[in-house]
Amino acid sequence: MVAADGDIVDIWCNLFTREGMEIYFDSEAQTVAARIFGKEDMYDPEKGMDADAFVDVMDANGVDTVLIPALKFGALEGGMQIDVPHDLVADVASEYPDRIKGLAGINPREGMDGVARLEEYVEDHGFVGALLEPYGWNRPINHRQYYPFYAKCAELDVPVVMQVGHSAMKMPSKMGKPLLLDDIALDFPDLQIVGGHTGWPWSSELEALVWKHSNLYLGATAHAPKYWDENIVQFIRTRGRDKAVFGTDYPVLEYEETLAQVEALDLGADVERKLLSENARDLFDL
Repeated sequence: MVAADGDIVDIWCNLFTREGMEIYFDSEAQTVAARIFGKEDMYDPEKGMDADAFVDVMDANGVDTVLIPALKFGALEGGMQIDVPHDLVADVASEYPDRIKGLAGINPREGMDGVARLEEYVEDHGFVGALLEPYGWNRPINHRQYYPFYAKCAELDVPVVMQVGHSAMKMPSKMGKPLLLDDIALDFPDLQIVGGHTGWPWSSELEALVWKHSNLYLGATAHAPKYWDENIVQFIRTRGRDKAVFGTDYPVLEYEETLAQVEALDLGADVERKLLSENARDLFDL
């Protein structure tokens, strides 16, 4: 049993309802990425469930809180690969407001209208941060079009989570190069930033910057713990023990198997609690 069992925070859990799964099923997340992962049914709408059923899954695995993004993933040719409506996330979160929290999605094409929507869902619907998927916009994470969103997050005192590292979808991975976080952390010293998906295959870049910047955190998300680079495991165990947070990118990772893999890393009870619960609670003010 993991040390934080019953108090786990999953900082990145995709919308688990049938409607949510259908949105992902019709994108490259299913047609390309899921097949690379060897999970042909990853976003099968038949696997969708209502909030009551998902909270039962959480309870069975010691998960107390999940953060669900109103994920915005652009298509390079225009349009959207994935567009999860903010109100859909807000409706699900309202059923279990102490257990399910929203993250506002960032779409740079929306400009200041998108910034206003971010503010609305944080202030009026209890969302606890924002989330950026940079690859489908063909803009690097330090692009000026994201900066108004970063500034608003800093003003609202909520973190921004972003995928960094490669993308399994057929899009340029260089848009999420972890080294670019250096610019963001320097330009927005009051903005709390999570670089997700361990930064793989550039995990050393992410590790170095998280160690350097007090406002930057390592997101141990989406990648199964058994595949975490050894430098990431060592960082979480030692000087990054206060700077790492956990997430499944559900349904990319399933709780039972993933938490067993965390336990197998033998991080120690104190570090496990920090990774799986305490760091996220402090960061997102849960």
